[in-house]
Amino acid sequence: MRRLPRFLVPLVPLALLVGCTDGGVSGGVSGTPGAAGLRDPLFPRLGNGGYDVRHYRLTLEYDPSADRLSGSAEILADATQDLSAFNLDLHGMEVADVTVDGAPAAANRAGDELTVRPRDELRRGAPFRTVVRYAGTPRTITDRDGAEEGWLRTAAGGVLALGQPAGSMAWFPGNHHPSDKATYDVAVTVPRDLAALSNGELVRETTKGAARTSVWRSTAPMASYLATLVIGPYGTTNGRTRDGLPVLSAADPTVAARTAAVAGRVAEVTEWAAGRFGPYPFSSVGAIAVRDGAAGYALETQNRPVIPAGMFDLRTLVHELAHQWYGNSVTPANWRDMWLSEGFATYAEWLWAEDREGTPADDSFAEAYETDANWAFPPAAPPSAEHVSDAPVYGRGAMVLHQVRREVGEEKFLALLKGWPERHRHGNASTRDFTSYAEEVSGRDLGKVWKVWLYGTGGRPR
Repeated sequence: MRRLPRFLVPLVPLALLVGCTDGGVSGGVSGTPGAAGLRDPLFPRLGNGGYDVRHYRLTLEYDPSADRLSGSAEILADATQDLSAFNLDLHGMEVADVTVDGAPAAANRAGDELTVRPRDELRRGAPFRTVVRYAGTPRTITDRDGAEEGWLRTAAGGVLALGQPAGSMAWFPGNHHPSDKATYDVAVTVPRDLAALSNGELVRETTKGAARTSVWRSTAPMASYLATLVIGPYGTTNGRTRDGLPVLSAADPTVAARTAAVAGRVAEVTEWAAGRFGPYPFSSVGAIAVRDGAAGYALETQNRPVIPAGMFDLRTLVHELAHQWYGNSVTPANWRDMWLSEGFATYAEWLWAEDREGTPADDSFAEAYETDANWAFPPAAPPSAEHVSDAPVYGRGAMVLHQVRREVGEEKFLALLKGWPERHRHGNASTRDFTSYAEEVSGRDLGKVWKVWLYGTGGRPR
């Protein structure tokens, strides 16, 4: 991250479903409800316990003239305990009905929590299928630090859906914590003069009358905050890296000309990054250039980062593409581990400057060291949710990595850069996982680095 359809049946008020008995919904189960929230250190209410999502199948229709989204979310999951009920995160929207394994399920709302009570108890280890039909006008969410996410409306009937840290709950129900990654199928129907882009690959596109339906598939696990939906009059360009990796980029027509030169270097940056960080972890790459004002930041949405035109420079592209390894493939275990994402992506900028621009990483380190904002708190311990994207997570996080490089030497540091995303490919990892791994790979006790640079609260070390 960098800052700067209509339903075929009418919606049924959700309250009518709560405690209903016809259709076989009943109490009489011995399991317990899954937790409403995973007690994340910074966002304790995000996510839900008791199950692990394997796949989301979203079928969406958006009417820009009415600013109305209607959809069906099919969620395939495995129970991780005996469940009498479980929760989904959903912000706003009207829920028509919910089924679990094809049977009507009771459900109720409390804020952003949709509690689902299936007819039959879900046994631990058992797969189950939940379908939620919903509709309404999705909302923009303002984060505690003032940034906007969720459903962001743009010009010409367009939409930009961004999810860090919790915005994806504005447009689909799910387990919205980075620790629960899943694969996705997203089918989006919009007016035929608009494009609809999402993550992964476009597997099918059809037009019928005045509507266009685009189907996107992400076969690699993805944290929900990295999911995106971009609707508008976007133009696309296609290409390939020298290794044959597909490159699909898109741009709003009003910014296409001014962003084309940098967008044209996606393949080059990806090839460079693969040399530094190991094989690219996904099946395609690209970037999406949006109008200034659509969002106040760039975001590393999986496969295809979203970058406002005013930020669409080479350093930002390097940063967001580096996230495909650090943050997207290896996703922080919780939001306090965010430095593992942003610190690595910032250090990638330093490496690019060193390899391609003749600026040693020592110089980038010195500049970061002299920046007062980087010393507000330790990178591994943001004091609250408002500070999860503050300077120490980025700049001091990168300084931690540079200190590791100085301690272990070039050969072992290069091995660490490649080995870390290989070991945790398509998974999650914590700060403790990283510190243990760095010492394992280097054969060195790095306790002083961790104490002073990663956790130290005493200001600039001299």
